[in-house]
Amino acid sequence: MLDLEAVVGLPCYEVTGVSSVGQLVRIEARYVGETWCPKCNGTSLRHRGRRIRRVRHENIGERACELVLESRKWRCRGCGKSFWQRFPGILPRKRSSEPFRRLVAGQHRDGISRHRLGERLRIGSATVERWFQDCLGRKARELSLECPRQLGIDEHFFSKKDGYATTFCNLATRRVHDVVLGRSESSLERYLNRMTGKAQVEYICMDLSVTYRAVARKHFPSAKIVADRFHVIRVVNHHFLAAWKAIDPQGAKNRGLVSLIRRHRSNLKDAEQERKLDSYLAGWPGLAAIYEFKQQFCTLLCQKHCTAQKCRQLAPKLLAAIDQLLGAKLTPLVTLGETLKSWQQEIAAMWRFTKNNGITEGLHNKMENLKRQAYGFRNFENYRIRVRVMCGSRSLVGAGLPPHLTQLS
Repeated sequence: MLDLEAVVGLPCYEVTGVSSVGQLVRIEARYVGETWCPKCNGTSLRHRGRRIRRVRHENIGERACELVLESRKWRCRGCGKSFWQRFPGILPRKRSSEPFRRLVAGQHRDGISRHRLGERLRIGSATVERWFQDCLGRKARELSLECPRQLGIDEHFFSKKDGYATTFCNLATRRVHDVVLGRSESSLERYLNRMTGKAQVEYICMDLSVTYRAVARKHFPSAKIVADRFHVIRVVNHHFLAAWKAIDPQGAKNRGLVSLIRRHRSNLKDAEQERKLDSYLAGWPGLAAIYEFKQQFCTLLCQKHCTAQKCRQLAPKLLAAIDQLLGAKLTPLVTLGETLKSWQQEIAAMWRFTKNNGITEGLHNKMENLKRQAYGFRNFENYRIRVRVMCGSRSLVGAGLPPHLTQLS
């Protein structure tokens, strides 16, 4: 006899016959493992009958495969329960094996449409979708909802009807922790009240959102809030361009000058660009002073991996720069100073924190691809499950059978 485990990867079976019917390979097998009562785990059983069970299995090459199993009915002498034989890798009342269902779900996840996959494997397109959703739901239930130690919070657009959603990202593992519909404090309140493990969160990275900061202070009192460096520098550049527009409205419309003046001096490509920029700033001494201030301030904000002693040296420079902005005569600069003053603790914290919300933004790109592949989502819960599984775990299906399939189902 052949060992079916070596042929198709299912344990405790023996092949009793192999036949071919057209494009179908039919494998007749019998179960040789131990049987026990699913109610009391008793092994004292009495045989009551038998039947033939046909199960679709993974293809052999390009040909479909069907397992023909003899299922026996047993009665437990201990508790009196009658039950049909359970098989490893085949759930009760299913006409397909778990490896085959996982194969279909994995191929559909890789981008093969339901219609084409159904034609290729000779199953219905609705069956492909049902198996895929079942695999997603099972994987989602296996994922932990315990709060990570390093948490990233950011928003992304979901749909015109439901608006925005909030992403909670595990920055340590670079995976999505969860997705919640809404971005206001009231819409997140219910979810955050049910969240477990909030006391173990050490860092929360976010953009300059007053709403998210209020939520973090209320629900994560022991966590340190860290401002995202990209968003801080973007706010600085935005207000600087607004101040430039107030000083020289015509020059601010020159796309070539905009491209040069937005960059850091170290990012200019050649001496010709530096000469052109210096030539323009020479005609506007006030703008040149603001430009040099912005260059020094952005250099200060870009400090990374600083020790506590280094941070104590940088903090007075940050406070002095904020005071200069508050004393400026241009409204955009004063507004920038007020914003930075309200976020000065969170900005100073980013010198010590090595990660940022660029991880979350990258995951948002993957989530957009999921929405494109599905041609949009109407049900947010379906979208949440798909994001948690595909962006929150290593893979949709593992290399081997899940633990509950290595035993009798």
